[in-house]
Amino acid sequence: MVSSPVDEVPFRGDDVIRDYIAKFSNWGRWGAEDQLGALNHVGPEQVTAAAALVRQGKVISMGLPLDLDGPQSGGFRANPLNMMTATGTDYLAGKQDPLPGGFGPSKGFGFSDDVLVTPNQSGSQWDGLAHIFWKGQMYNGFDAGNVTAKGAATCGIEVARSKFVMRGVLLDVARHKGVDCLEPGYAITVEDLDATAAAEGVEIRTGDALIVRTGMTETRRGNWGDYNGGPAPGLSLHTAPWLYEHDVAAIATDTWGCEVRPNEVDLFQPLHVVALVHMGIPFGEIWDLQAIGEDCAADGVHEFLLSAAPLPITGAAGSPMNAIAVK
Repeated sequence: MVSSPVDEVPFRGDDVIRDYIAKFSNWGRWGAEDQLGALNHVGPEQVTAAAALVRQGKVISMGLPLDLDGPQSGGFRANPLNMMTATGTDYLAGKQDPLPGGFGPSKGFGFSDDVLVTPNQSGSQWDGLAHIFWKGQMYNGFDAGNVTAKGAATCGIEVARSKFVMRGVLLDVARHKGVDCLEPGYAITVEDLDATAAAEGVEIRTGDALIVRTGMTETRRGNWGDYNGGPAPGLSLHTAPWLYEHDVAAIATDTWGCEVRPNEVDLFQPLHVVALVHMGIPFGEIWDLQAIGEDCAADGVHEFLLSAAPLPITGAAGSPMNAIAVK
């Protein structure tokens, strides 16, 4: 056990956190060297079953555009910046440097090129299993010191690059409750999840990605305010036993951090500690669930093939992605 300066500091809710970790940890469940966590629940049976859900030929994105209009305020993370390194205007002005071999404007050939500058978790993204530490360790007991300036030597996002294809289930809690957006600070309970699933006629199965719509991304779009880290609806810490019992492979919401804020105990993002660090569940955050919410409400189908592969960035703690629902 790696020592930590917070090991002996008690806090309100410490007993709950300790109890949940003791009961619901997946450390060692798939071996001492496992770095996939709950994604181990997704096997060939789950993937083929998810593929069989494709019946209408509809493809719906759940990713925000990567641009300067995103939710980041610049304090902790900045919004993505796409920088053009070669442009059509330079080409038309005859100022574009020719390519090797002399191919360039003088022979009619031109091109554009660009560079994306972005924090990996500034927009629609996955929190990988190297993202959060608890008492000196990350998922499966790997040392937090494995993450250095060179990146994560264990649990980097690239380990799971081929695993984010599975059955996705949208639980549209906001629509079920008849509101555009759940109130900031509203803790989504097990009862909310079960009632929404029952109303939609879906069940949560082993290896599913649980996608929960609160309405927050669409109602804050263009006027983000305190979207990042401020009061927000989200999953209650006390959904942790439910997530474990249902063998959920991944969770995602349309909020900054998936779980309710302010947090329910005196610990920052406690569901991350229990579910990400100890259950090994990756968190999808800042998803755009407006289109999928409207489509599911229209056709009554709340399950689909989800394809949401991260960029295979070696050693990254998280990654941008464009989650796609195929129905």
